[in-house]
Amino acid sequence: MGDSSQEESTLVKKNVVHLGECVEIMNSLPEKSVDVIFADPPYNLQLAGELTRPDNSKVDAVTNDWDKFDSFRAYDEFTWKWLQAARRVLKDNGTLWVIGSYHNIYRVGALLQNLDYWMLNDVIWRKSNPMPNFRGRRFTNAHETMIWAAKSKTSRYTFNYESMKALNDDIQMRSDWLLPICNGGERLKNNDGDKAHPTQKPESLLHRVILSSTKPGNVILDPFFGTGTTGAVAKRLGRSYIGIEQDKEYVKIAEKRISQVKQLDDIDLVTIEQKREQPRIPFGTLLERGLLEPGTTLYGPKKKFSAKVRADGSLISKDFQGSIHKVGAMVQGATACNGWTYWHMDAEGREVSIDVLRQQVRAEMTN
Repeated sequence: MGDSSQEESTLVKKNVVHLGECVEIMNSLPEKSVDVIFADPPYNLQLAGELTRPDNSKVDAVTNDWDKFDSFRAYDEFTWKWLQAARRVLKDNGTLWVIGSYHNIYRVGALLQNLDYWMLNDVIWRKSNPMPNFRGRRFTNAHETMIWAAKSKTSRYTFNYESMKALNDDIQMRSDWLLPICNGGERLKNNDGDKAHPTQKPESLLHRVILSSTKPGNVILDPFFGTGTTGAVAKRLGRSYIGIEQDKEYVKIAEKRISQVKQLDDIDLVTIEQKREQPRIPFGTLLERGLLEPGTTLYGPKKKFSAKVRADGSLISKDFQGSIHKVGAMVQGATACNGWTYWHMDAEGREVSIDVLRQQVRAEMTN
């Protein structure tokens, strides 16, 4: 029998924006049909009256009806319903991202755990250009929080570690992201020249979310689609999207925006193959394929230690014998060693890592 979740994802209609209420529409989608959910729900900001700058000009804040709830209980009931509906459509190995501020994110996080989602990270979006605090009675709100959660503790979720490291100049990506708010040419405007949506997220934020936790071809659901940032970035990166939005004008803006996005033609430019997904190559394979000969001398960095290759793929040094990893660790007096990156060979006067030969074998296997 085939993978039922894979079959469901082929049945769901992709690259579409549904007009309507998010819970109702999610409940109409096939069960376990989406790979990742990115949710930017109402924050329940509880703003009282208009905000003004020191020069008495009006601040264009969130005053829309969709952000207003009668009580915290009403907000919690709304959150529980959409999280429950999201869980039904999420594949068993899927993940959910939800973004919020101090007004709502702690309530959302508690409900996530009550529904048995498994917390992976809380990611801080630190804004490089936050809106100032005009009243001067609190700290400037300079960040928002994203919770990244797997559907369950046992989910085998996607995390593109190598891509995130490459994006960060070969340094591990941290859970605090310094990115600007959406402004300038990226900020969508309506016919009157005002913001098309008060809480439009920057594409840089969604780029990082999608690149880190999805694979090309995956289906990303956004139940609070707004003006379509998730769909635009998903399309550009070779992913599919499903949007849900209850405002007709937002849907029109999103569909027009996404239609103008060009998808990358070469899917190899979208993501790096993760090391854990690459085929395992035993060291002995290099001898079987004639890439190394028994008796070849391998060297550690600066040729401080050396060992010879035996016909069975093990190494023997002056004092030790065993695998490339074991001998590499023992000559250094270390507890562990990655022999592939530690050992080098002489090739026409140049030091060449044996890992180059492993990559050559992998390339032959995939071609």
